[in-house]
Order: sequence, then C-alpha cells, then structure tokens
Amino acid sequence: MRTARFLGILAISLALIAPTNATAAPPADWSKAVVDSTMKRFTPDKLGGWGYTRGLYLYGQYLVYKRTGDKKYLDYIKAWVDRFVKSDGSIDNGFSNLDAMRSATLFVILHQETGQAKYKKAADKLRARFTTYPRTADGGMFHATSKVGQLWADGVYMAQPFIAMYAKAYNDPYGYDEAVRNMKTYFTHLKSDDGLLWHAYDADGSESWAKNPGKHSSEHWARAIGWFGMTAIDLLEILPADHPGRTDLISIVKHLAIGYTRYQDATTGRWCQIVDKCSNPKNWTETSASSMYTFMLSRGAERGYIDASYKAVAAKGYQGVLAKASVGSDGLTNIKDISEGTNVGNADYYYARPRNTNDFHGLGAFLIMNEQLTRTT
Repeated sequence: MRTARFLGILAISLALIAPTNATAAPPADWSKAVVDSTMKRFTPDKLGGWGYTRGLYLYGQYLVYKRTGDKKYLDYIKAWVDRFVKSDGSIDNGFSNLDAMRSATLFVILHQETGQAKYKKAADKLRARFTTYPRTADGGMFHATSKVGQLWADGVYMAQPFIAMYAKAYNDPYGYDEAVRNMKTYFTHLKSDDGLLWHAYDADGSESWAKNPGKHSSEHWARAIGWFGMTAIDLLEILPADHPGRTDLISIVKHLAIGYTRYQDATTGRWCQIVDKCSNPKNWTETSASSMYTFMLSRGAERGYIDASYKAVAAKGYQGVLAKASVGSDGLTNIKDISEGTNVGNADYYYARPRNTNDFHGLGAFLIMNEQLTRTT
C-alpha cells in the first residue's frame, strides 16, 4: 500500500517538473505533417488574404497533393482560391505590384486540375496585365508601380513562373521569352562577383540605398537570393528543351551554387540572414532561405545543371533546416527562425527582422525543399 502511494506521489512529482514544451518524435512524412498541421490551424477562410506568402505555401501544398493524391489537400487550395475568383472568372485585383502575382499560379494549376473555365479567365486577366505593366528601359518589371525603376531580387519569383506556366499551358510562347528577359535583366543589375546577388537595384539611383556606381543596395539578403535561385530552377522545368534562354538560366544557377557553397555555415549547414556576414554576432541562420538554397542545389545537381558534388552541400543544408522543425506537445509541427517580410535596408535592419515560427515564407519554402530532398536522398 505504502509502495503504491509512493509511486503515485513520484509520478505526480515527475509530471510537475516535466517541461511543458516537450516535443514529440519527428513524423515519418514531414511534408504531410506540416500541411496537416497548417490545415488544422487555419480553415481556408482563415488562412489569410490574397498575397504571395499564401500562394507560396499553397503551391508547396500542391506538390504534396501531387505526390500523395490526397484530395483534401487540393480541395483546401481550391476553397482558398475560390474566395477571390468569382463564378464568371472575375477577380478584384489590379495587380499593381509583382507580389500580387504569385498566387495566380494557382489559377493555372486549378484550371488544369478541375477544367473549370473560371480559373482560365482569371489567369487571362493577369496575362493581359503584362502588356501594360511598367518596366525599366532594358525590360525589367518594376517591383511595384509605385517603386519606379526598382528591381528587387524577390520579384522574379512573384511574376516570372506564372507567365511561363501560362505560356506552356495555353501555347503562348511570349511568356517564355518574357520570363527569361526579366531574369537576364535583373541578374545583370544584381549580380555580385562572390556568387551572390544584391537585394535591389534602382535605375536612376535616386533611392538612398542606391548611391553607388552600380545603383544597387549594399547587402546580400538571404531570402531575396533564394527567391532568385528557385525561379531559375522553376523556369528550367517549364521552358521547352530547345529554348535559347535555358543557357542563361543555367549560368545563373551555376553562379548562385558557387555563392551558396562559399557561404554555407559550416556548423549548422544553414545560411545566414545576411549571407556573407555570418561571423557578425547580430546575424542568425534563416530557415526559409536555407530551404530555398537547399532546393536549388539539389534540383540543379539532379538535372545536371551543376556538378554532382553540390548534392553534399544540399544534404547538409537539408539536415540544417530539419533541425529547425519540431512537433509540439499538441501534435502540430513548428518551423522556427523564419524572417518576416522584408524591405530594402542596411545591415542592422536585416539583423533586427523578427524571427518568426510558422511564417508562411518558411512553410512554403520548407515544403518545396522537402518534396525535392525526400525524393532524392
């Protein structure tokens, strides 16, 4: 009797001192776990408004749907998009900035998956916007109509995959040429000799951050460079095998692979918020960019765009990102140290960006990376 009582008291005592933030064992399928957790946290009507972060995340969820065939994943994507696309295909969006364009990739996807004409009509609206959207003298799309002459490395992922996807789906070759033209123009202005990119460029040099001969910003912000690498890879997946622009895109992937490898943190396998300044104590390894770099290196090596030795760099990056993922005591996944949405700034601005958990920048990038790495490792 006394023994039973003692054991009961001991069990209660251990429960009281046990950590409340205990984590569960890692799931067998990280992608499914992240998607299932996000769907539990947010119904489609609560996921958030029209914007590139949701479009990024839902594209990642679509990749999981394509692998698993689980229809609830596609139904969730459709329910979110249907909040914005009316039955006649009209949408209340003027597309005055590139960020507003990313989620429109889901129009093409849903038209192909469902055959419903409203999604094609919605895609047509954005396709028509490209004919009037403002550009620099050498053809680069402004980051926003309000940011005259500015090219941000982030922007290519928002617009160029859509126009290429539209070209392939609807036999509109203009989109291939337009996407490559923008990648080449942006790369010309943002390329740095160390294998990285500057965050942004201002055509007339009037911005405070562009007071230098190259008229570019002064820092290598990690996620901006990650967006660029993913765009090059995505376009290579879409462009016809004989398109002359493929050579230019492969050159971009090779350039970035050198920079990614040069600046990978040797201890963690991840990459820092300002890529080339990991030794600064204010700096920190950022999860969304690390996911993007890992994806580009893995897919680039798989396709033969870069040497097979880069697979080892990607594998190290993958393990580094997984170290930022966990399952909480509630059974839901958490991915931490994801930079909040970010403008152009100085070093201290980038260092001080909030380090969020489950930010959609990171969730989407994680899914894209994980679908690639679980297939190839």
